[in-house]
Amino acid sequence: MTEASVNVAPAERPVSRTLNYEKILNSIFWITSFSGSVVFIEPSPYDFFILLTMIVWFLGGLRVLRGVMPGLVLLTLWTLGGYISLIPYWNEKDPVEFMTHTLFISTTGVFYMLFFSENTSKRVGLLMSGYAASCILASLIAIGSWWGLFGDPMTWTDWGRAKAPFKDPNVLGSYMVPGLLYFTQRLLLARTRFLVVTIVGLLLCSTALFISFSRGAWAAAAFALLLLAVFSTATADSHKMRFRVLFSMIVIVVGMGVGVVAVLSDASVREFFLKRAATTQEYDEGPTGRFGNQLRSIPMLLERPNGFGPLRFRLIFGIEPHNSYVNAFASNGWLGGFAFLGLTTATIFVGVRQCLKSNPFIRESQLIAPALFSYFLQGLQIDLDHWRFFWIFYGAAWGLEAARKNWISSQARAGSTESQP
Repeated sequence: MTEASVNVAPAERPVSRTLNYEKILNSIFWITSFSGSVVFIEPSPYDFFILLTMIVWFLGGLRVLRGVMPGLVLLTLWTLGGYISLIPYWNEKDPVEFMTHTLFISTTGVFYMLFFSENTSKRVGLLMSGYAASCILASLIAIGSWWGLFGDPMTWTDWGRAKAPFKDPNVLGSYMVPGLLYFTQRLLLARTRFLVVTIVGLLLCSTALFISFSRGAWAAAAFALLLLAVFSTATADSHKMRFRVLFSMIVIVVGMGVGVVAVLSDASVREFFLKRAATTQEYDEGPTGRFGNQLRSIPMLLERPNGFGPLRFRLIFGIEPHNSYVNAFASNGWLGGFAFLGLTTATIFVGVRQCLKSNPFIRESQLIAPALFSYFLQGLQIDLDHWRFFWIFYGAAWGLEAARKNWISSQARAGSTESQP
């Protein structure tokens, strides 16, 4: 090195103009995660951004880790079963569009598996921060519209139930669950950075969840929070941390309870709440109600290996199945039905293992798994197979599993190298 080169001032050094591919990909992906709550228009902004994200990611090359294979195969079989069941109805517009949407969301599920299997902590962090920000946006819109701040509430609500910026109050409520978990975990783990945003986000998500008046979403949130508390307590690093987790969870639950009591002080809200909180509604009961139709469909599906075909359940019974497991057999035949049962069972197995066994991604898993498990539970009373965010968390669970297995393999290789003479 010459003396002249040593004395070159920093300002005179050439500046690299090379684009940072990973930064571009991460930025687009965060915007994709943030856009997920605006789906009252079709196609939604999310549909555009997820396609852009997949294209940019694909240009950087892809690698398929063995850990994703069970989830990938089961998802493929579920989709294939639907197309086999579609064969008699290829000339009908609605079933074809239904399966086109199924193929699209299945593709996003595969993308998320592969995407999260690498740079896992960073990418899950981007997912959850973008998703949580979208929950704040959706909550502000939902609360404002429910209170009539944006004009006639009837155009933004569904018979007194907040739904904006979604088309269905049940979807709004369920969408809030991962956001609720994200803000709760930050408090449980004493992550005090942006504490005010965390507390405000928790309050907004809780409020939007409540005013959706969705029984399924309420149950899903309670179940997911319970799982988060159990997993966090079981894997606490010390007695002090375990106490903090339990104490924080009690404070959060009590705070939510106080908030609910305050809202129920309004007589009209209290009356509507008690009506929605009933175990069953009028449309659930009787042989032609929701549960009656499901029971009547089972003997019929046992005789039909290809099911009824996509969207045929509604033509037979005059109503949607409102059960994702029944719908899997009805729309995707035996192949798709058993594949959906298989992906549910397998994902629960690997998810529990991720949350309880020591690995570098355990805190990320303790967010993803409870959210996903709550959706599996909701599948018993709602059709969620076309929910975009359901497949985000399904893909993330298998991406985390691949990353965990890859980490175990690297640990084994390192140990083998150290043991050699």
